[in-house]
Amino acid sequence: MKRATSEKKSVDGDALALRNASRKVGFQVTIACAIVVVVILVAIVLFIVSEVSLPVLLEPAADPTILDINAFKLLRASAVLGAGLIVLAGLLSWFVTRRAVKPLGDALRVQRSFVADASHELRTPLTILDARLQILQRGLPVGDPSTEVVAELRRDTETLIRVVNDLLESAEGAAGQDGQAGDGSELGPAIDAAVASMDLIAARASVKIDVTQPAGIWTSLSQMNVQRCLVILLDNAIRYAPEGSSVTVDVSVERKTVTIAVRDRGPGIRGIDPSRIFDRFAHAGSAADGGSSGTGFGIGLSLVRDIVVRKGGTVGVVSSSPTGTAIAFTLPVTRP
Repeated sequence: MKRATSEKKSVDGDALALRNASRKVGFQVTIACAIVVVVILVAIVLFIVSEVSLPVLLEPAADPTILDINAFKLLRASAVLGAGLIVLAGLLSWFVTRRAVKPLGDALRVQRSFVADASHELRTPLTILDARLQILQRGLPVGDPSTEVVAELRRDTETLIRVVNDLLESAEGAAGQDGQAGDGSELGPAIDAAVASMDLIAARASVKIDVTQPAGIWTSLSQMNVQRCLVILLDNAIRYAPEGSSVTVDVSVERKTVTIAVRDRGPGIRGIDPSRIFDRFAHAGSAADGGSSGTGFGIGLSLVRDIVVRKGGTVGVVSSSPTGTAIAFTLPVTRP
């Protein structure tokens, strides 16, 4: 397998959002400054034309004592000055906005540090609690009335452990920085593993998973992270899918990118703008089983966004209607 000659710098999702905000604000300030400069230029031109007739402007002065200023030279100088002012305004606005959003970036870093520290502290006691519940579960006699309660406690503990792990990965950015992140992986085995891990959950919900994919496609994302993203999207789709319906995984290649789309036949995204479902802790409407949507804590889809963006990919809602929802992520194609 061909190794990458240079490692791409990891891109933090929040840092990317801040950069985009800075660029947007800077662009708006630049447009405003450009309008002002254009208005000034137009005013200068109108003033000159109103003061001197056009034929006189285009002819050199006959009297040598009169200052000779060619109209074209004056207009050209004004245009150059205006363009320079626009460029300067753009640079200044970019600098000012970067400084303006810096405190927000610092606040986000503090928030991530707190979430990472809290997740570290919670993971160990939760793991110990799960181990003790396993011992208790194995020690219960057959037919004990507490068996079902202990099983429910174990499921709740496992849910909490998954939430803590998601928080930790999202806060630290560990998901996109595993040891083989630069080598990429073949999509086929990762997709098969993700589908196999979700088959049991789909069967319990009476939902079928259908996969359509070409063979031999390699991408920049590691197999572990491809599987991680797909499991989150499948879990989200199965929760929305009505009983007896199907969830489809479609893989398509276009030029140098590959798109993995997950579609369900649910009621569509409700209670929130589709563009916001990738925000951390965002919640949509009720799932098909009456429970909460997605992972139930608004972390999973945000984690997918962070993982994909770090490798130069994109993720978004392709469609959402009363007949179903399609969510897809796109990644660069690499060669083995």
